[in-house]
Formats: sequence, C-alpha cells, structure tokens
Amino acid sequence: MKRFTFFALLSLMCSWVYADVLTLKAGHPDTYVVKKGDTLWDISAMFLKDPWRWPKLWGANPQIANPHLIYPGDHLTLVFIDGEPRLVNKPFVRNSPEGRIKSKGGAIPLVDLALIEPYLVQNRIVDAEWLQQQPMVLGGESPSKHHVADNVIYIRGNLPAGTKLGIYQPGRKFEDDTSGDALGQEAILTATGRVTESGDVSKVLLLNNFRETKAGFRAFSVEDDAFMSAYLMPRAGTVSGAKVMASEKDIREMGKFDIAYIDRGRKDGVETGQVFTIFKPGDEVVIGNDNIPVLPGEQSAYDKLLAAMDSDSAVKLPNLYRGQLLVFKVFDKTSMGLILVDKRPVRVGDILTKPVTILKGE
Repeated sequence: MKRFTFFALLSLMCSWVYADVLTLKAGHPDTYVVKKGDTLWDISAMFLKDPWRWPKLWGANPQIANPHLIYPGDHLTLVFIDGEPRLVNKPFVRNSPEGRIKSKGGAIPLVDLALIEPYLVQNRIVDAEWLQQQPMVLGGESPSKHHVADNVIYIRGNLPAGTKLGIYQPGRKFEDDTSGDALGQEAILTATGRVTESGDVSKVLLLNNFRETKAGFRAFSVEDDAFMSAYLMPRAGTVSGAKVMASEKDIREMGKFDIAYIDRGRKDGVETGQVFTIFKPGDEVVIGNDNIPVLPGEQSAYDKLLAAMDSDSAVKLPNLYRGQLLVFKVFDKTSMGLILVDKRPVRVGDILTKPVTILKGE
C-alpha cells in the first residue's frame, strides 16, 4: 500500500495539467509590430506557452477575431480585460488617400504554408485494394525505365482526352498496431500529366514531376479540394487513443516542422485544424524482491516475469511530454499533421492527447 501511495503521489506531482486559463510566457513583449513573413502561430508563441490558443488571446478584439484583418505593419498591444490577457490591434494608417497599407501577399497565415503546401496535393493514404484497381503505367515512348516532365507515358485504360491526372507510386501499407486492421496504403505523387490520346492504352504527357515515374505506378485524379485555408482556426483535438503512426520521410525521429502520419482520421472524428499534444508513453518500472525499482533497460527476464505475474510489482511512470501537432490533412482512417513544438524528438508510437498546458518545468 505504501508503494502504491508513493507512486500515486509521484504521478500526481509530475502530471500535466490542462486549464482554460491563458498562460503568458516569461519575458513576453508588451507590444509587437507585425512583419512580412510572420504567422499567427509565431506571434502567439511570443506571448503564450500554448500558441495554438491564439483565438482566445485575440478574441476580445472584433478586428482580430477575423484573422484575415491582420497585416504586416499592424501594431499589436497586450492588455488585460477582466484579468485575462488580450491582444489589441492598432492598424498602421498612412496619412494619405491610400489609407491602410496591405502587403501583396495579403493577411498573415496561421502557419508558414510553404511547410505543408507540397503535401496538400501530394501524398495521400488510400484503400490498398482501391489503389490496385486504378489505371496502371505500362511504360513510355522513351526507352528509359524512368520518366520525367515532357515525356509521354502509356497508361492502361481508356481515359478521356484532356483529363488531368496524378501519377502515384504505391508506398507503405499501414495497420492498427492493436487490432491489426488495415488503415490504408500510402500513395506518393511522382508527377502530374494530361491525357493527349484515348484508347485501350491512353497516352499521357507528363506536365511536371516530383520524382521519376516508372511502370507499375497508378494514375488517378489529383485532389481538387487539397487546400488548407490560411485562416484556419486551431482548436483542441478531442479524439482519444490516437498515436503517431509513421514519419512522412520514413525517418526514426521527427522534430519541429516535420510531417507525421497519425492513426486516426475522418471516421474517428479528426478534423483539419485540430491540435494534439504528443507524449512518449511512460516507462514501466519493476519493483524487485529487494524492493528496489528496476528501470526498463536494466530489467532481466526474471524481472519481466515477476511483473507479468504480480501487477503490484509493475508501476507505469508518467508520460513524457514531446510537443504539439497540428492536423492539416485528413483521410478516412488516418491524418497528416505538422509538428509545431518539439521539446524532445517525436517517435512512432508516441500518443496524442487533448492539448494540455504545462504548469511546471517551463
């Protein structure tokens, strides 16, 4: 009982606490002039420990409630309303008939869209059987096995002339690591093309390429709605049990601005704009016969057997905070997210929870 009480208190002391109170970052500025290249996330990160909560920070000002009204040159001032921090917008106005200055690029976006723009029209996760049913690349006019922009390729199937296609390379297949259920197969965009001649075997002119196209790749329409609004409002993700499924680059560790696949999608209630906090699952410590905790890397076969036979001998430590992730593209059973905060490297198997505020250790 003493052992249980000790670890329960330890877990409570090290737990992550979520509160609906905005927490200002130490050393935050009192004013800020918006510059070209700024994002809503970056500006909020100057003031808040949780930059994804910028709508509440700016929500008291009707001008800032519509983020498309935030332009380079605007003067932001931190004020307190009923004890809550708020940013007030003071647009820069020139004393001339031109009035307010607006940048050619328009309002500042939520995040730097250049980080995710390639993925909005490229990689997808689709049903593996459906992918195999799509028209297949047979080869091309060039004797080379690799085809690039301005090459003509042959695709099996009578495709309407003028149709614009994406050419996709079949990638990794994903499964739920608990149930084993199929989550879909990665489809990697290698090129776009347009059908120039129809027939049982259609001719397609490659318009551009992201990588080389080869026989065996599949062709289907490029998504028309693959675009994330620059003014998308971030909000707390509410789906439980989600995990980091893979890195888009197929690397072991991910950091800030890397793209991650997660194992929950549209059918689970995931939506674009949702923000999740990333945790490494807490390690399991085994209490040996000498009543001394044994860490995972030091556990013998006997220690593991003891933990399996006696649940009181195994104690799970608190989850370890990794960072935060913003979902920007959603498929049926999976989604893609941009890692925006990284205290520690993110790895496959890390768990996603509703965003939390860290009140200790900051």
